[in-house]
Amino acid sequence: MKKIRFTETILRDAHQSLIATRLSTKEMLPVLQQLDRAGYHSLEMWGGATFDSCLRYLGEDPWERLRTIRKAVKKTNLQMLLRGQNLLGYKHYSDDIVDLFVRKSIENGIDIIRVFDALNDVRNIETVIKSGKKENGHIQCAISYTTSPVHNEDYYVSVAKQMRDMGADSICIKDMAGILLPQDAYNLVKAIKENVDLDLEIHSHYTSGVASMMYLKAIEAGADIIDTAISPFAMGTSQPATESMAATLINSGYETNLDLKALTEISDYFKEIKEKYIKNGMLNYKVTSVDPNALIYQVPGGMLSNLLSQLKLQQMEDKYEEVLKEVPRVREDLGYPPLVTPMSQMVGTQAVMNVIMGERYKMVPKEIKDYVKGQYGKSPAQITPEVISKIIGNDKPITCRPADLIEPQFEKFKDEIKEFATSTEDILSYALFPEVAKKFLEDKWSKKYKIETTLYNSKDCTHPV
Repeated sequence: MKKIRFTETILRDAHQSLIATRLSTKEMLPVLQQLDRAGYHSLEMWGGATFDSCLRYLGEDPWERLRTIRKAVKKTNLQMLLRGQNLLGYKHYSDDIVDLFVRKSIENGIDIIRVFDALNDVRNIETVIKSGKKENGHIQCAISYTTSPVHNEDYYVSVAKQMRDMGADSICIKDMAGILLPQDAYNLVKAIKENVDLDLEIHSHYTSGVASMMYLKAIEAGADIIDTAISPFAMGTSQPATESMAATLINSGYETNLDLKALTEISDYFKEIKEKYIKNGMLNYKVTSVDPNALIYQVPGGMLSNLLSQLKLQQMEDKYEEVLKEVPRVREDLGYPPLVTPMSQMVGTQAVMNVIMGERYKMVPKEIKDYVKGQYGKSPAQITPEVISKIIGNDKPITCRPADLIEPQFEKFKDEIKEFATSTEDILSYALFPEVAKKFLEDKWSKKYKIETTLYNSKDCTHPV
């Protein structure tokens, strides 16, 4: 019987989904050996929001986290998530920054880079693929899954073929909202596998309550790898539970290569960690429950809570249902972008503004204007001409790859942070998160040299004694 491989998300997406990416490296260290011998295909442990969280909240160097885990994990692939030309930030970076970031990620220990673009515009993942292949890394290209009149099987097969032709080593269906239904998954996986001869991985969230059933149908259709989370940090807005999926597949005649005893040890360890985050209030019971509204509105769970918080600030919570109905209208106007970061935040904010102002597109955020101008990439379908006119007037949207218009940036960032950066990795951290990384590097420099940065004169390199 076929062997199904598992990617464990506990070190990245599981705690990002449930406790806002607050798991520290110190909390990971005691269980790394068990994770390494459990038989996983890969451990997703870097990228996504972990980079920002390390610098902003945990006082950690994300590069040092990667190196530390690499030293402890000898056998299992280490995997990360990249947002294409956005890397780990929220805007496009120049090709020299992207190329260097990919090179340094692999150099410091990453084996598999999962890369996606929010719009499925493959031009925005081109540089990552080229750079990763040059460094002999495994590049897994992820398709952002959503539903719309244009997002059908033919569309997704076409995207998968383009990814294959660009050099992808494997393909992933990234169901970030947990809205891929079981039979749809079966049909989609079957169609992709019939046309693209690469390993296919399935990523989902349990937000709507269907992910485990969907995984089974995807495996029946030929999926090779699934993303799961060890049970204490599974379900809700996280992934299906590793142990439950393993037991189900073994019972169904599949091989998994997983050591169930090691999984028990890992689970026992994270039960204690989970209790800590329940007690300090970081783990909210709401994110561990199922929300079938995600299937009705096709909106990720995190986006629903964000919409509600925006309305609370305006004391207009009674407009919640109206905003939920406005979201699909805005999405249609904008050419059906998948609701994944950063598009979910952008579409949601525009929907709230339309309802609050009482007039559609009377107020438009800069990000939406940039999107309509083509600066995020090509929209899946045509943006409504009336909306283009209302948002950007007579300006002409760009048609080239957005990064083609960005001059090389590395030397500029290097010069800006030269006082505190001691490595290329430091400069890259600053490039992605200038304010947060600068403060982190200043504090690190201050502790090393026992100098108070607020008293340091950078112009003449003096400090009062």
